[in-house]
Amino acid sequence: KVGQADWGAEWVIDPVKPVRVAPGAAYAMTTSAGPEDYLFVKTTARYRFTVDVSKPGAPVLSVARIESARRVEPPPHPASGPQASLHFQTWDGKRESASFSSDGAPRRTYVHSTTMQLRDPVPQFSRYTEPAGVPVVRSGSLPFDALFALAASEMKQDSVSQIADGNYNGGAPVPCECFETGEKWHYVWTRDLSYAAALGLAMLDPQRVRNSLDFKLSGYRDGTKKEAVVPGTEDGLQIIQDTGSGGSWPVSTDRVTWAFGAEAALRALMPAEREAFVPRALKALSNTIEIDRVAAFDTRTGLYTGEQSFLDWREQSYASWIVNDLSSMASSISVSTNAAHYKALTLAAQLAEEQGDRVRAQRYAAWARELRSAINTRLWLDEAGMYSSLTAGHLDGTPMHKFDWLGQALAIVTGIASDQQAASILARYPHGPMGPPVIYPQQPGRPVYHNRAMWPFVTAYGLKAAALHRNVSVADAAYASLVRGAALNVSNMENLEWLSGQALLLDEKNPDLIGPVINSRRQLWSVGAYLGMVIESVFGVTLTDSGIRVQPFITSRLRRETFGKTDVLRMQGLVLRGMKADVTIKLPAAADSDGYFEVSGIRLNGSNVGRDIRWDQLDAQGIRIEIQLGRLNPGTRGITLVGADPYVESPAVFSPAEPGITKVERAANGGVRLEFAPPAQGVVLNVYRDGQLAAAGLAGSAWVDRRTAGAPCYAVEAQFTASGNRSHHSEPACTGPAIDIPVTDRRVESNIKADAGAGRIRGWGAPEDSFAVDKITVPASGRYAVQLRYHNAANQINLGISGGVKWLSVKDAHGEVIAEGVVQLPHARIERGVAPPVYSTTLTARLAHGVQYRLELRDFYNMSYLRSNSSFSAAGGIGGPSNKFDIYGVRLRAINDLEKQ
Repeated sequence: KVGQADWGAEWVIDPVKPVRVAPGAAYAMTTSAGPEDYLFVKTTARYRFTVDVSKPGAPVLSVARIESARRVEPPPHPASGPQASLHFQTWDGKRESASFSSDGAPRRTYVHSTTMQLRDPVPQFSRYTEPAGVPVVRSGSLPFDALFALAASEMKQDSVSQIADGNYNGGAPVPCECFETGEKWHYVWTRDLSYAAALGLAMLDPQRVRNSLDFKLSGYRDGTKKEAVVPGTEDGLQIIQDTGSGGSWPVSTDRVTWAFGAEAALRALMPAEREAFVPRALKALSNTIEIDRVAAFDTRTGLYTGEQSFLDWREQSYASWIVNDLSSMASSISVSTNAAHYKALTLAAQLAEEQGDRVRAQRYAAWARELRSAINTRLWLDEAGMYSSLTAGHLDGTPMHKFDWLGQALAIVTGIASDQQAASILARYPHGPMGPPVIYPQQPGRPVYHNRAMWPFVTAYGLKAAALHRNVSVADAAYASLVRGAALNVSNMENLEWLSGQALLLDEKNPDLIGPVINSRRQLWSVGAYLGMVIESVFGVTLTDSGIRVQPFITSRLRRETFGKTDVLRMQGLVLRGMKADVTIKLPAAADSDGYFEVSGIRLNGSNVGRDIRWDQLDAQGIRIEIQLGRLNPGTRGITLVGADPYVESPAVFSPAEPGITKVERAANGGVRLEFAPPAQGVVLNVYRDGQLAAAGLAGSAWVDRRTAGAPCYAVEAQFTASGNRSHHSEPACTGPAIDIPVTDRRVESNIKADAGAGRIRGWGAPEDSFAVDKITVPASGRYAVQLRYHNAANQINLGISGGVKWLSVKDAHGEVIAEGVVQLPHARIERGVAPPVYSTTLTARLAHGVQYRLELRDFYNMSYLRSNSSFSAAGGIGGPSNKFDIYGVRLRAINDLEKQ
């Protein structure tokens, strides 16, 4: 699609369906908005795209091929000298190869070529040199040494002096000695940076990581008034939640992933630099923690709400209906995001203790213990032996049988999972022939991106979890996946289709399913993942708060297949807090049986030491660490392997599409009758009542609940009988009476007069605006979900920083607060110019019959209030903060207490 810089106007050929474009033909474009789109080219060549705008209301696109075929330049491998190749079987029985050669210099220059057709129109080879300031590896395997050098050189390419994004600063560069996110992403994003830093970058360039982390902190804009209900310091220094679903925070709350990167940087920084960074890091963490505790903490479950970490493309990993109800996504709970909150709490407790603030240290440590317990109580699924990736949102709340590898791995590496839980997760999370997918099962009818994909950084977290708990099979799968991906693509790619391992899986029969839809070379967290795999997992060097831990995890397969030509591995020039370290591993003889080699001895500058080495034991003049590996330990080898044709939506690896409840009504006998479309062959339905399983294995089109009490809410999921894979839940259907009060009701009070014809208050939400509904009564005593009926058109549902975030209070006739808290009003869809009203997140209150109540709505804040967003091009940026929306009314719905799960 073609559009203005801020996408305020767009031109597309067809906003609904894919179009096959033939060179030389002309295509009329409509002036309507289209979805995120993509162009796939079947024939590699040079093309010219022309848009004729002589008639602005009817532009015409034409594409001309101006080069018949792309010239293929042969890889410049030398005629002599060291050369080696890696060969890989493809999913369809073919073979692809990656070849490597070297000039043999002290800092080698490598030529690296591949037979696999690359995704981007670049040569089938690359030349790169081992960069200064980064260690070199000598393993007896030319490909292994080269691929480490590739990651190191890509880290240097991602090291920039200025960053840019079209949505900020008018697209002009912003000075920053930072890491950019990849070849196609020239900005710094909180989660990308933080995971990359924790995986390996912080050890190698802690100063640049610190700069990048600092760039992701911001206080309030000048002139911003902090509401009394907003915790934290007056300046508001906090972690930034980047633009995203529904207008960013708190629909998404994984800004706390910043703590992973900060912890790694603090361990690697020189003492003086660390000392200077700690107070600022603690202040930002503390403000973020305190605010999120008010805005995104579910007191019923003891967990934090918000979108899954990094899985932030709604259609990829949520139910299809969620795009029309982002409030339900905002109120859902995910294990990955809660693991990040746990890391933020534990790091903040540690830093507060260091700073002598015992009160905050004890507070955050207690919150962390409680959170760990809640994650294990609420999200662990015994029958699956894994954590549920996410719960359904309000009015349902069920932990669903959906799983993601990042969430499982983070629970393990942070210590949330017990040893027994970790062993179960590692053995039971499904792996494909090319490695682990980021989610399981896959979503039907969705292209490849998060869905049906492997992401190297997630695979690397799985490797860390496997090494920690000595799972040889999962570790071998991760090593193989990371090496294959970098070798065949001649870069550390953003993601790969999981069953084929390809950076682009074309599907001409189903063009809507082609992908990965977006894919960047030298993606920062993929680069960090590869570097960390070598330094931390193979050579076993990790940083702790007090020094270095030495604990390599070299499996017999890795020894046999990768390091079979040598008995010694060397890493030279690793800089740790300004001190250069050389690490040597002496390998035992190769073994045919599976397992890992135990460490039998460690020597530091000639003296025997244990695996933990303190900083004061190190010699600034030089560090020599020698590791001797000994006997083969079988370790654990549990792994779940699955497979299918990547072009087939097989029940073995996919979930069914989620069902819908077509009708809910009170039955004649006093029960509740649900109706739904009958499931397809091989599929059954499960019914949930108030978050608990009420009926399983239904094959019909209706079910009657004879055990109803109060005002139950229902949801339905589909399940394949053969694989057991389950869908997302349907939209909840509730039976309780609802009180709807439109803004034209006489009980509504606002400083902005309602538009009676449109039935709404337009543009409400400036800090000084007021809104209240008085003299509300309920027909029966009980628990009620209070919601605003609204529409927020400040930006698209996948963009922006202007999600509505307000403070709602319920008061009795005496002015006493019965319930209060944050309500969210995310961006909502506009379809063909129609903006249907939707409902906010809920505030629950226990109300009594015969009592009059009053609702009051006032300001809270959102990410547009932060100084860092003052140059943002859309709503909430250069025009000032945006926390506005149209109000249509309020709804109070009687509901039951969600039963404890």
